[in-house]
This record gives sequence, structure tokens and C-alpha cells, in this order.
Amino acid sequence: MTDPWVALEPGADPVERARILRRAHETFTEAGTVPRPVRAVVADSWRRSARAGVGPDGGADVELADGDLGVYRAEHPLARVMPLCRELMGSFALDGEHLLAVCDAHGRLLWVEGHPVTRRQAGRMNFVPGARWAESAMGTNAPGTAVAVDRPVQVFAAEHFVRRVQSWTCAAAPVHDPRTGRVLGAVDITGGDGLAHPHSLAFVQAVARAAESQLALLGPGRPADEALELTALGRDEATLLVRGRRIRLSRRHSEILVLLARRPEGLTGDELLCALYDDESVTPVTLRAELARLRGVLGPGLLVSRPYRLTVPAESDVAVVERRLESGAVTAAASVYAGPLLPASRAPAVVRLRHRLADGLRSALLTRRDPDLLSDWAHAPWGEDDLDVWRALAAVRPTAMVRARLAALDTELAAPSDG
Repeated sequence: MTDPWVALEPGADPVERARILRRAHETFTEAGTVPRPVRAVVADSWRRSARAGVGPDGGADVELADGDLGVYRAEHPLARVMPLCRELMGSFALDGEHLLAVCDAHGRLLWVEGHPVTRRQAGRMNFVPGARWAESAMGTNAPGTAVAVDRPVQVFAAEHFVRRVQSWTCAAAPVHDPRTGRVLGAVDITGGDGLAHPHSLAFVQAVARAAESQLALLGPGRPADEALELTALGRDEATLLVRGRRIRLSRRHSEILVLLARRPEGLTGDELLCALYDDESVTPVTLRAELARLRGVLGPGLLVSRPYRLTVPAESDVAVVERRLESGAVTAAASVYAGPLLPASRAPAVVRLRHRLADGLRSALLTRRDPDLLSDWAHAPWGEDDLDVWRALAAVRPTAMVRARLAALDTELAAPSDG
């Protein structure tokens, strides 16, 4: 394959390719090994599906129905671009007897539209609005896998992990929030073998980019001057974009906003006191004074008390990394991780969050074993002495420099300490 993300190149025999893939799928489900003809993106997805406990004879569950689905769709950010998606994809789906589908970041189908006969056929496998088609629930499939790997992907025939889906072909591309980079969901085209062509993958990718451009033009759901954007990774003092101003926060205000951004429902004074101070002699008066100063920094109306909370949503680079890790988009998570969270902070809740975020990303990198990602971590200040990462990097990229650094670390750790 010249493009590893395309399932079937022009001129290839779809019948023969489907037959080869069925044999490969049987080999994997019986023996756990992936034969060579299977694309790397599919092989990796099969392995993730198996680790998630997905069975090849499984089926999709409907998680959102009736009123719950309607409310969720109406409030979802992608509802704002559905008219555009229908305009770009609706005729293509109807004329080709395909389906247009849009899912959220958890792989739940929000809209499934298109040719009525194809919709009825897809309904037999619960490819319907409200059904969960995440890779961890339904194995390899275009919308679920596109969200999992955070990039456009095409899935053909027996590349699907679940057997009842193997008569279908689909192509999907993730859609991101243009302001934060967060994955909002994916647009998908599903149908027969005719979609197994590079054009269908390029098509959904173009639709996803158009949707992102439309979201950027529409702006945030709230007025732009009410947006809060917090950047706290890799720095001792966070920066905040508030009402068009970018300001540098004090260390204590950085800690407070990191905690409040994670708890939109708010925190009581006692909860904040325990989260910020490990010294029990610190009094509520001290905390109230800090919060009064923070109100002056933010401006009127953005911070209220009883409980202490922000009156507008706050996005942070911490939340972006967490969401991407949760969806399996390790590369995208690593691209946002600029270093440990407020590394000089000793606030108990911040310390716990800092370790949890770093450990989660580090574990994902060790599991993924991508040489570029491991190298980026190993050469960063926070990873230069990480023996496990250097060992993993040496296993997948055993250059002289990597081996020398690993040997030096082994020697340092083996040396007796002074004293």
C-alpha cells in the first residue's frame, strides 16, 4: 500500500482482498497473530479491540434513546455543523445508497442518515443513532477507530473486527474543536465495496475540515469575551486568556484555577483549603484573601462563592491531554503535553493531578512503543533520566546514542550512593 490509511487501492480486486482479509481475521481470532497482508492501522486496532474484550460475534448497544438522545444531540457542538454535513454529504449518500453518520468523541452515533434501504440494513446491526460504536465496544470500524487514533481512516470488509459488520465499508475523519484541538467526534460515510477507494477517505477528510472551519467561523457557543483558556503544563505560573486579555497568574492563583476548571460545579471553602494547603495552620481567612485577589484579576462576575466556582466554562491544556488519553489518541495527547503540571506547586491536589497526568501519558507511550514519541519524552527535561523509557526506546530504536545513554543510566543507578 502506498497510503497505509487507504483500504483498497485503485485496480485491486475487492473480492480477492476481502477473501484474504477473512482468512487473516480468522487467524487472529483463533491464534492471536496478525498475518502480513493486514494493514498496520488495522492490526493495531484488532489488538486494541481484543484487549478491550470485544468479541468477533458481538453487537452494538444503544446507550442514548428517545428524549435523552434528542437533548444530547441538541447540546452537542457538532449540531451546529450538521446542516453543512448534510449539504456536502447528503446527495452523495442518497445517490450512492450510502449512509452519512456522525459520532461523538465516545464513538456514540448521533446522526445516521441516507438511503432508506441502506438505513434499514444497517439497523439490523444497530448502526443507528444512540448506539455506541467506539472501538472499545465494537472493535475496528471507521468512526470508532478514527476517534481512537485521531486521524482519518478507512475500513474495508473483514478489516472490521466484528463479523456482522464485515459486509460493509466505511471511511471516517475526526472533527476537532478549532479553539482547543479537542476531538468532538467524527464524520463517517458507510456503504458497500464501492467506498473502498482513496476518494472516499479524502472526501470525509474534506468534510471534517469544512466542519472545523465552520465551527471557527461560528465562534464558541458562548460570547468570545467570556471564554477562559488556561495553560498550566510545563510552567510554574499558568497563563490565562480572559475576556481577550492574556495574563500571567501567580502560583497560588494558578493552582486555584486549575482546580476550579476541573470542577465546574464548584468547591467549598473547606475543600479548597484541603486541596491547596498541607499546613493545617492555614486559616480560611488566608484563602478568602487569595480568592478576593483572584476576583480582581479575573474581572467582575467570573468567580462566585458558596461554593467557589467559575461562572463560565474554562478549557485547559490539562483537560485536553486527559481527553485525548481517554480516547486513545496518544500522539495527539503528547503533542499538547508541554511538561509537568505546575512543577513547583506543592498543593496536595495539584501534586496528585500532576503525577496522575504524567504517569498516564508515560504508560501510554510505553504501551504504544512508538520510537518518535518515546524519543520526544526521553529527550525532554522530565524524561532524560527515565530508565524505563530509555530501555523501551533502545528496544525499538537501538542507535549508538540511545544505547550509550541507556548504559550511562544503568551505571548511575548501579553506583553506590555517597554517605
